Amino acid sequence: MEQQELKDSIIIDVRELQEWEFYHLEEAQLIPMQQIPHRMGELSDDRDIYLVCAHGVRSYRVAEYLLENGFDRVINVDGGMAAVAMLRGFQYD
Repeated sequence: MEQQELKDSIIIDVRELQEWEFYHLEEAQLIPMQQIPHRMGELSDDRDIYLVCAHGVRSYRVAEYLLENGFDRVINVDGGMAAVAMLRGFQYD
């Protein structure tokens, strides 16, 4: 994926604050999974929304929830932050 594609996207990290503080993507916004139902108004439905968590399980569930609630440009980051860290050359957990 090209950098330009991500520039026009939103990256939402659905992990908890402690996980975020340990390591996160600077481009991402933290919205813990449990807060998603209350904060959906902050999300844009006219941009791609990439969802990330530690390994891709929580973000998958959030992606399903958003799709069920009218968001159609939702992408789950398979493998989560562990995969991102591996691509960047270090062990996440």
